[in-house]
Amino acid sequence: MIRRVRPFALLAILISAGCTGETQLDAPNPAALDETAMGHYCGMNVLEHPGPKGQVILGKILEPIWFSSARDTVAFTMLPEEPKDIAAIYVSDMARAESWENPGAQNWVEARQAFYVVGSSVRGGMGAPETVPFSTRDAAAAFANKNGGQVVRFDAIPRDYVLGIEEAPQDSGGSEPAKATN
Repeated sequence: MIRRVRPFALLAILISAGCTGETQLDAPNPAALDETAMGHYCGMNVLEHPGPKGQVILGKILEPIWFSSARDTVAFTMLPEEPKDIAAIYVSDMARAESWENPGAQNWVEARQAFYVVGSSVRGGMGAPETVPFSTRDAAAAFANKNGGQVVRFDAIPRDYVLGIEEAPQDSGGSEPAKATN
């Protein structure tokens, strides 16, 4: 006996199959920062610079592209000449950093999920204004309260601030970076 499938039931089956039928690949895990990491733009050892670092992993290449600063990592995603087959973007989670000088080898946060402080008095690894990443809004706000700046999400980081066309306005604050805590 052939059963007739009701239109709503058929639609539910198709939607369910569409949601589970595609295989979603998980993003690759971040690599641990070590002495072999060389900055993509500066060609220098990433560990020689203070402040947050970054890494980008492209779709078919598991070896990360390293950056001496979180700002350079964000710039890579904005520049039209850079590859766009990005599988993952990681930046140092400064909420879990030991210090500004030692941001940590394995405390990464997915860049598009992070909260950033822009326009602070703190400079990045190459002496430029930095986009300071944190895994929580509270940690970012605590850093901004001490060092100036404003908290933004990845997609709201000002393009001109990152690409160096103009700097975001700096709030007055101390010159020493603060370690934010959760």
